[in-house]
Amino acid sequence: MNPDTALRVAVTGSSGKLGRATVERLRSDGHEVLGLDLAGTPGKGFTRVDLADYGQTLDSLLGVTARHEGLDAVVHLAALPVNGLVPDAATFQNNILVSFNVVHAAMRAGIRTIVTASSITAMGFPFETAPEALPVDEGTVEANNTYGLGKVAEEAMWAQLVRWAPGLSITALRFTNVVGEGEYGTFARAADPGYRRDLLFSYIDARDGATAVSLALRHAAPGFEVYDIAAPDTGSAIPTAELAARHFPGTPVRDGLGDFETLVSVDKARERLGFVAEHRWREEFAAHQAAQGG
Repeated sequence: MNPDTALRVAVTGSSGKLGRATVERLRSDGHEVLGLDLAGTPGKGFTRVDLADYGQTLDSLLGVTARHEGLDAVVHLAALPVNGLVPDAATFQNNILVSFNVVHAAMRAGIRTIVTASSITAMGFPFETAPEALPVDEGTVEANNTYGLGKVAEEAMWAQLVRWAPGLSITALRFTNVVGEGEYGTFARAADPGYRRDLLFSYIDARDGATAVSLALRHAAPGFEVYDIAAPDTGSAIPTAELAARHFPGTPVRDGLGDFETLVSVDKARERLGFVAEHRWREEFAAHQAAQGG
């Protein structure tokens, strides 16, 4: 896709943490952005839609009076974000239904560029069983709860659906835990060996997650691709080699791993998308402390 082309983009889940950051980033890139969600600020850039209703979803992507007459791309971020908010089966059923509705409706509407949110939960979270090797890359597919199972199922669907429509591009971004600006207070625990262990000690700032979305749109090409999205450093004050030896003894660790390098491989995203997260927890935590007068 031409990086200089201004796109008409719908962002589902636009009122969520990552959704808000993504809408802001895409608008700053010069794109025309419409937020689609169950709740949001009324106005030109937002339409309320129940994405569990296929009719509403299709209608909202085909056109909305006073909002748009057609779209170039869809960024699908809407979901129940974790297990526990509703019963487990409902988490799976809601997320699968909504994701299918959005992507299939986009295809029906002739939209050929789609970026979706996948998750670290599709690659082994909470890692009670040690990974085969560290860092974990996109080749690892393993679900241990119904949220993660939904993400694995969605990725399988996208791999099939790209065969159904010539030129269709679907990019799944496997986000680790998203940290919003101003949410870095918990990193006071960074010296705790167990802090973020279930995330392989990883994190990603919402603003960097939005950058990944922007780059995925820019580099969209026909077919299906998956990328791990995390900061290049762990969210721990303990060296990576020590963390790996303590929590995953006997698991092979890649030679040459940096002192605090992430255990979620971001090599593919860096090499193919040019993605490198800019917001690091040490600086953000220091800013948080300063703001608190600490």
